[in-house]
Amino acid sequence: ILCLSKGVANGGMAQFQEMMRQQLESSMHTELEKLLDTAEGAEQEVSRKDFEGFKNLFHRFLQVKGPSIEWIKIQRPPEDSIQPYDKIAGRGLPNSVADCLNKLVVVKLNGGLGTSMGCKGPKSLISVRNENTFLDLTVQQIEHLNKTYNTNVPLVLMNSFNTDEDTKKILQKYTHHRVKIHTFNQSRYPRVDKESLLPVSTDLSMSGQSAEGWYPPGHGDIYASFYNSGLLDQLIAQGKEYIFVSNIDNLGATVDLHILHHLVNQPNGKRCEFIMEVTDKTRADVKGGTLIQYEGKLRLLEIAQVPKAHVDEFKSVSKFKIFNTNNLWISLAAIKRLREQQAMDLEIIVNPKTLDGGQNVVQLETAVGAAIKCFDNALGINVPRSRFLPVKTTSDLLLVMSNLYSLDAGSLTMSPKREFPSTPHVKLGSSFTKVQEYLTRFESIPDMLELDHLTVSGDVTLGKNVSLKGTVIIIANHGDRIDIPAGSMLENKIVSGNLRIMDH
Repeated sequence: ILCLSKGVANGGMAQFQEMMRQQLESSMHTELEKLLDTAEGAEQEVSRKDFEGFKNLFHRFLQVKGPSIEWIKIQRPPEDSIQPYDKIAGRGLPNSVADCLNKLVVVKLNGGLGTSMGCKGPKSLISVRNENTFLDLTVQQIEHLNKTYNTNVPLVLMNSFNTDEDTKKILQKYTHHRVKIHTFNQSRYPRVDKESLLPVSTDLSMSGQSAEGWYPPGHGDIYASFYNSGLLDQLIAQGKEYIFVSNIDNLGATVDLHILHHLVNQPNGKRCEFIMEVTDKTRADVKGGTLIQYEGKLRLLEIAQVPKAHVDEFKSVSKFKIFNTNNLWISLAAIKRLREQQAMDLEIIVNPKTLDGGQNVVQLETAVGAAIKCFDNALGINVPRSRFLPVKTTSDLLLVMSNLYSLDAGSLTMSPKREFPSTPHVKLGSSFTKVQEYLTRFESIPDMLELDHLTVSGDVTLGKNVSLKGTVIIIANHGDRIDIPAGSMLENKIVSGNLRIMDH
């Protein structure tokens, strides 16, 4: 010990830390090999590829010494690096829309479960409108494009081990639709114990205790898993050039022909390899990632990367005016090049979790948009808010099921009967969290064309053909129940307790 402390005192601290790192890494490699030995054949090969990616992530995780961003170096993006959508749309459409579309592949991120909305299975299979699920709407949109322009835009789903089996079963129902559907799987990475930094699983299986030991490593994994699946090369061989990537629960993420035209026919002849759709921040979006200029490149800055002292500044609507919608347009050839050069070092998001048994683990993740810094001539396009319509909660679901939106060929658009373009602010209480329960509380979806704000809390039900206007607040106190009668019209009302209706 004497000898060691003397070494550390003589500037050996860095050396000591390096030794510790190497030891952790070597233990991790040993454990991963043991895990691989518990399987054979194809499963072992897939896991071996996955583990290569994980080793790289783990190696970088051990190197990181603090926030990956020096706040002082952050600059506003240059004027021309975030273009207004109107300017892009102002170029009009190409002579041949079909030629552009035939270079496109639509990719939907389909790794998530419906658990936050109280549903079992993949989130994409929840019904959102007239019995149509997220997946149905996506297929209808692309089929409509293919029929209208006589093209063959394929749909690719990035599944996770949580959603793959259920999704594949459902895909059979689209065999006669005019959309070729491909799937590939996100990697499966081991959760590591927070203290020992070793995998918590003892074998590769997904059953019993072992199931908790694995996680899909965030959507930043798309680059590696898409490449590893062989699908990337297959699509390039078919003459495809760009992917349009978005979350499957963002109902505003439809194929935009103006953005596609801008990508395929660059006005200045420069090959743009990456477009991120951003939109103006409102107070509701304070946590969304934003675009900054950093060391001469566009970068995505996520709240997780912001030093504690600057979080309020990050959330301000005045300094960072836009946020990432996660609608991205990316060059296939560029993904292939960067994968083969191993040139993507995406910022690591460390996500702490507690397992059912109380064990604290961490999962290392990355975000798809973080790769913007790796691509040439990357661009932000400030798009209308209508391209960002995520359904994360039953409050969101109420909006998209209502007469605020009309459905046409799988696309939702704000009803022309609504006089102002902003969506109402809806907050449904905890008795509405689960989709099943939410559906039993509305006999039919209320008329919301003139609604600004709705708050509902407690044991509340709404009868058929209720109309809500202005600001409506309905609060049933503990033990009370409020039933809004069929045909009621509530305009600027507060309803509370045992159904006293007050003008607001």
